Amino acid sequence: MKNALLVVNVILVISVIALFAIVLTDGKGKSGEEGANSNQAIADSGIVYVNTDSLIIKYEFARQMSEELIKKEEASRTDFNEKARVFQQDMVEFQRKVQNNGFLSLERAQSEERRLRQKEQELQELNTSLSNDLMVHQERMNQQLRDTITNFLEVYCKDKAYKMVLSNTMGDNLLYATSELDITNEVVEILNKRYEASKK
Repeated sequence: MKNALLVVNVILVISVIALFAIVLTDGKGKSGEEGANSNQAIADSGIVYVNTDSLIIKYEFARQMSEELIKKEEASRTDFNEKARVFQQDMVEFQRKVQNNGFLSLERAQSEERRLRQKEQELQELNTSLSNDLMVHQERMNQQLRDTITNFLEVYCKDKAYKMVLSNTMGDNLLYATSELDITNEVVEILNKRYEASKK
């Protein structure tokens, strides 16, 4: 459940951050016969859109980064939970000793209490540090994904003579567009081919 929430959060963050910039070309469509009239109409308008949610879900590079982020989060949580478990055991042992007068002196009990408070403070700092590291790593991955998609779209749009690529994230940026303007599947297909080629 937590992993599903993390994936949804990653998708939402990437979607918001990865809003595509307007890509301008020289305004000239390709010469020659381009195929069906609908494709020519799209090229003439120069405006298309990408369903960002679908792109992030279907793009292998984004999926791989999401899995990497989940693994990093799980490793951090495991490390923290182990240290928290040891601390909890120390606290239970301290409480048991206090109740059974297990300390030789009041000073020894106070010293142990100070040590446990210091350990608790260190645990809180570790939790904050791990959370911050995870956010920095996520931001770095988001930037890398955004750069990959934006750089690809600059070249892709020049080839297709598109003047603008809009982002449609859960229908909040685009109120209406015909399906012919949706280039998501083509973009995902090309991006995945490029990603597979880069791994070889």
